[in-house]
Amino acid sequence: MATGHADPQRRERILTAALDLIADEGIARVSHRKIAARAGVPLGSMTYHFSGMDDLLREAFGRFTDHIVAVFDAYLSTPADPGQAAEAVADLVHALSEGSVRDLVLTQELYTLAARRPAYRELAQEWMRRSRLHLEKHFDPDTARQLDALVEGLTLHRALAREPHGRALTLEAIARITAPGTRAR
Repeated sequence: MATGHADPQRRERILTAALDLIADEGIARVSHRKIAARAGVPLGSMTYHFSGMDDLLREAFGRFTDHIVAVFDAYLSTPADPGQAAEAVADLVHALSEGSVRDLVLTQELYTLAARRPAYRELAQEWMRRSRLHLEKHFDPDTARQLDALVEGLTLHRALAREPHGRALTLEAIARITAPGTRAR
């Protein structure tokens, strides 16, 4: 195996291997040894590049959340009016729910960690804040918060359903949230 000096992508391979292992086996089955084997690096590389498992997992999940925020950006950066923005949110829900199973599993694994451990809760909250910023380009902050939750929920429901609901239902849900005067007082 190459040394760290001749292998500038080693750290990135470790992070990718960690996420792949989490997606394949779950966070409970992750270990330094399994990650090193999957990344094709010496076990000592783990402690050279990361101070411990939490450091590695926070950085890996940070990279993952950057990826999902980039997906939000790809869908929400171009709409010119509220109607186009609603269509873009529907496109986002359907792309996420029909896309990578790996991304769906990693999302749920991060949420589980966030429910149990404050450091991951902070990471998840920062992810939600960044996602809402993309929604706030088109909707007020309260509506953006509701839409962010809707995107997460509909994505999960569509991905796990035997017969996922269609685009019309997604658009109806978005319309209900974004319609003027629909917020609770």
